[in-house]
Amino acid sequence: MPDGYEIVDFDRLPPAACPCGQARRAFAGVPDFPGTIHRTEITAAAKTHYHNRLTEIYYILECDAGAALALNGKTMPVKPGLCILIRPGVRHRAVGRMTVLIVVFPKFDPDDEVVVD
Repeated sequence: MPDGYEIVDFDRLPPAACPCGQARRAFAGVPDFPGTIHRTEITAAAKTHYHNRLTEIYYILECDAGAALALNGKTMPVKPGLCILIRPGVRHRAVGRMTVLIVVFPKFDPDDEVVVD
């Protein structure tokens, strides 16, 4: 960090399995950045889950026609360019395939992820 910035190439990050599909997580090892940023490839088999203390911001990069987010039992259609803030405790699941950029505060912690189904 001698220059005051960090650069991440998401294509070079290893994918990690998650309830949604596959996530590539950036900045987890950067001590002075309070969160993480994920590029997540969501599959049609995404599972409902929630976080006890993490806040997530989903920015829809691309999605299939008819894609949606289920938030606490309500289904909301999504499209590229839509941004959704998901607070701790909100049960959520993507419906349909999509690619999302997820900003997580504080840093992502897999122990904070609770799968419902």
